[in-house]
Amino acid sequence: MNIIFLLAPFSVALGLLAVGAFFWTLRSGQYEDIQGAAARILIDDDDPDMPTPEAPLTALGPDEDLPG
Repeated sequence: MNIIFLLAPFSVALGLLAVGAFFWTLRSGQYEDIQGAAARILIDDDDPDMPTPEAPLTALGPDEDLPG
């Protein structure tokens, strides 16, 4: 029963820490652009100036022949 005197303040302190962390993220602008990251991943960024590989990438070394 004496453990409640330790756990109750600990849980209140942990809750206050979580609320403080939430308000810190609000002040630092973490939630300003929620949809931006989701939209940026969908942007096609194929660069036409990038060279195309001459040979397919395989697990074999450059001097080894493909089986078959």
